[in-house]
Amino acid sequence: MEFFATASSGTERALQNELIELGFKSVRLNSGGTPFFGEIEDGWRACLQSRIAQRIQLVLKRFQSPSELDLYNGVKSIDWTPYLTPEHTLAVSAFCHSSNLTHTNYIAQKTKDAIVDQLREVHGSRPNVDREDSDVRIFVFMGNNKATIYLDLCGKPLFQRGYRLEKGEAPLKETLAAAMLMYSGWDRKTPLWDPMCGSGTIAIEAGLWARNISPGIFREKFGFERWANFDEQGAEVLKRMRGECRRDVNNEMPRIIASDCDPTAIKTAEANAKRAGIKITFREARIEDIQADGAKRIVVTNPPFNERMGVEADFYRKMGSAFSRLHGCRVALISANPAAMKCIPVKPIQISGMKNGSIDCDFAVYDMP
Repeated sequence: MEFFATASSGTERALQNELIELGFKSVRLNSGGTPFFGEIEDGWRACLQSRIAQRIQLVLKRFQSPSELDLYNGVKSIDWTPYLTPEHTLAVSAFCHSSNLTHTNYIAQKTKDAIVDQLREVHGSRPNVDREDSDVRIFVFMGNNKATIYLDLCGKPLFQRGYRLEKGEAPLKETLAAAMLMYSGWDRKTPLWDPMCGSGTIAIEAGLWARNISPGIFREKFGFERWANFDEQGAEVLKRMRGECRRDVNNEMPRIIASDCDPTAIKTAEANAKRAGIKITFREARIEDIQADGAKRIVVTNPPFNERMGVEADFYRKMGSAFSRLHGCRVALISANPAAMKCIPVKPIQISGMKNGSIDCDFAVYDMP
């Protein structure tokens, strides 16, 4: 079986490295995600263990589709009975480029028609559409008149871990935070500090990674558990996988500090960390109050930027001055504002483009002299 793990733009390489480290086979690097191959249980395991993937999708079929009839017939040729019955609900999302069929809503509609028509012929009735909480979610990608049909395994996207019920003013997705930690070069042993922690996502993801806690452990149910062919045997296999993930957890982790100038943000972050079961030292502190203590640490952070909070350039000058006092430490940050990067008094050893939601950002890593 072929799977596709989707990723936020700029995090694909981190996802590829992660999947290889987790033991998945034939992992390749693609724009927008990473294909890999295996049995259906490998797809389940990816849902449980990947920190960076946004979704895990099963590739059902690829076919030429220059017309709506080609699309309809191609989708209808897939056997949908293992996944859907008339009692299930479904949702279809479509994406397209450089194709005769250009209207994504129409592509999704024709795909849905083909699926429900097949099931009506088999069962005498059809499933209903539920765009908010469907049992089965299908994705259609149309490129250069070729359709690829994907079946989603996740349900809710994987960045919705389940521990962050309380959010800060501009929360960072958990999957992006995990990618930042991997790109920073953190060894999971060096003390880590996020001085602008917001709702605590970076610090919590660091703790989960250091303790080898699979992020999918927090998920009550994945999308594939609602498929028609997910039976008691599958439930036992998944239960065993969850148990193996729990047994792999270790109790050793370096000191992780998270601070913020906003006391409300600290309270939010503390509540999120408690739900995640991660011990973090929280402090209320301003960025300009950072003082060098000679300790070796890595800083990974998401500074506020103008588009987010209307922060003045003076803040970045204070941030740059504070980081310059951290002699011998590594600093890694993400920002959409070039002023945040220019304030650091040394050149980055690494810089790469990323997307924070819909916002284009740079992620930069500095070794402070």
